[in-house]
Amino acid sequence: MIIILYLRSINGGLIKKQIMSTIRFQALREASTRKPVQFEENGRKSAIFGANVFNEKAMKQYLTSDALKGVQGAVQHGTKIDRKLADYIAMGMKEWALSKGVTHYTHWFQPLTGATAEKHDAFFETSYDGSDPVEKFGGAQLVQQEPDASSFPNGGIRNTFEARGYTAWDPTSPAFIYGTTLCIPTVFISYTGEALDNKIPLLRALSAIDDAATDVCRYFDKNVKKVTATLGWEQEYFLIDRSLAESRPDLMMTGRTLLGHTSAKGQQLDDHYFGSIPTRALTYMRDLEQECMLLGIPVKTRHNEVAPNQFEFAPIFEETNLAVDHNCLLMDVMQKVAERHDLKVLLHEKPFKGVNGSGKHNNWSLATDTGVNLLSPSKTPMTNLQFLTFFINTIKAVNDHEALLRAAIATASNDHRLGANEAPPAIISVFIGAQLTKVLEELEGVTTGKLSPEEKTDLKLNVVGKIPEVILDNTDRNRTSPFAFTGNKFEFRAVGSTANCSNAMTTLNTIVAKQLKEFKKEVDSLIETKDMKKDDAIFNVLREYIKHSKKILFEGDGYSEAWEQEAAKRGLSNFKTTPQALKARASKQALDLFSDMGIMNHVEVEARYEIELEEYTKKIQIEGRVLGDISTNHVIPTAIRYQNTLIENVKGLKDIFGDDFETIAKEQINIIKSISKHIEGINSKVMEMTNERKKANVLTDAQEMAEAYCDNVKPYFEVIREHCDKLELLVDNELWTLTKYRELLFTK
Repeated sequence: MIIILYLRSINGGLIKKQIMSTIRFQALREASTRKPVQFEENGRKSAIFGANVFNEKAMKQYLTSDALKGVQGAVQHGTKIDRKLADYIAMGMKEWALSKGVTHYTHWFQPLTGATAEKHDAFFETSYDGSDPVEKFGGAQLVQQEPDASSFPNGGIRNTFEARGYTAWDPTSPAFIYGTTLCIPTVFISYTGEALDNKIPLLRALSAIDDAATDVCRYFDKNVKKVTATLGWEQEYFLIDRSLAESRPDLMMTGRTLLGHTSAKGQQLDDHYFGSIPTRALTYMRDLEQECMLLGIPVKTRHNEVAPNQFEFAPIFEETNLAVDHNCLLMDVMQKVAERHDLKVLLHEKPFKGVNGSGKHNNWSLATDTGVNLLSPSKTPMTNLQFLTFFINTIKAVNDHEALLRAAIATASNDHRLGANEAPPAIISVFIGAQLTKVLEELEGVTTGKLSPEEKTDLKLNVVGKIPEVILDNTDRNRTSPFAFTGNKFEFRAVGSTANCSNAMTTLNTIVAKQLKEFKKEVDSLIETKDMKKDDAIFNVLREYIKHSKKILFEGDGYSEAWEQEAAKRGLSNFKTTPQALKARASKQALDLFSDMGIMNHVEVEARYEIELEEYTKKIQIEGRVLGDISTNHVIPTAIRYQNTLIENVKGLKDIFGDDFETIAKEQINIIKSISKHIEGINSKVMEMTNERKKANVLTDAQEMAEAYCDNVKPYFEVIREHCDKLELLVDNELWTLTKYRELLFTK
């Protein structure tokens, strides 16, 4: 096959292009001969779980009792660790790490890039004269480092002349070993004290929800001292042979295929979801699971997803801060393990047109220190009243802040999913199911003011008390809902697969905390001013919340145009693009919310708004440049080369058949004309797109620039792609330089 390609070459330029074509076939040959990597599991998961984590078991072995109590106090109660204790903790942590062959340590943090960052320092030190080498690690190194902050996106916070940023130890998330490096989870703050990362706002939000939820819990149980927000994420991803991925410049540069005709067979047969996992993929999963176990990431579920070569990992739920750290770590570990298996992990929300994209469902709930899930119906009317309190307050919070919740998941890559008939729509709504809808309808009919004993008994026994039995059969799920109740938790389904969960979780926990505070004020006011009993006051407030939040509840098909029209009537937002959605980040409502709750000040919020706009612009800019490069330097030359072959064929037919050649060569001539039309279409649209980019680049306002890229540059992508994809169908398969969809999706 490749020899024929070289024989067809007629000049040096064509030979260069032919080499590119051989890369595709070389990649296919390599991929087709891959064997599963030999992998041996080290033992039971329960035996190796957390082996590379400085958890309580390790701390008991390597720390003094005072040092251990210091860490436990910081984790459980948020107490500050004394600097002297920090020295003892650092000493124990160093000895533990050295016993496992560690050579370096790093402050592992989450800047506003969406990824994680690390700077490795060796334990190794010498004296001033170069003698007496020693492994050294003290409390000062544990507690704080000083990475340069100027190169991270920090919006209006960044001062290039004052580049310093500081990382500070977060003891609530345990240190861990990856490779030969001790990783210490940290926060990242500016020289002036503002949050430069995703972790600090999340920790503040978790503290806010703890305080607000604990106060409300005491209506029902005086013994509750702490409420913890929990998170269970579901990570979807594609797994592609590394050689095939590397043969696609667009995949390597942008994370998605910017062109490529849909494969004849995709997912239309519904034969992938929960299907038998291919051997190479399964071996990779087993290897990844073992790494996760060592790192204390409690992964539990693995399966095929809907699209070919698409899979999912899901863990057991955890405390939210730890769960976010684990997901960030997992996304990094997934790529590193994939290298061992000659695979490439694609985390992009939409790497392939025409097949399902990937999301990261965030399953969120609240748990008390007494062991109660506040979003789980129970067995008694009183505990079910507690469930309804948190259930309805969450719905009210989403209702009042739906635009902000949409903004929390807005990215250039997630725009491909939201509203794309395969994922939740861009309209935020809440699905609760038919049974709970009926419960709320009955609760809405509660008498205003004080309830009679009969009413109270009837309500508790016939409405609230029935919840356990109706919830048992929770079959009416709705996969088109972006925010769905699933029996004992809310599932925020609209989060993107590449996202750091902290953005969505910070926003969700903040709005619910705010709502719970308002709820307590209203209930206490009714008790004090109206002389109502606690139950009467709670029922009265919840009734009004149900009435107020009706617009956010939707049980139907979120993909339909009818819902878009209905949502507009209800006054719900429908922001299909990131520049539109992000405006809510900088709204007065958002600024006041985060400031009043102590989560972020105005500078921190506005900086994030600016950063997210810049990130959107840069991603569209990169995609435009890559698409222009591939279409003009790969697609057009290949099309011309095939066109020349056809021209030679037509000339030959003319020499043989004379005037009859037009009839005989009719189809060849039509193809030549079609190729010319598509070449002209590509060339002209790439030039127009480039001119629009130039216009956008001179804009100085971040919002205006993002909108210009969204509205004026991005529309060219589909037009150029359509021409390229038509050429893929016309051009000789042997000449086409880019690995095709059927090869990317179905090579195991």
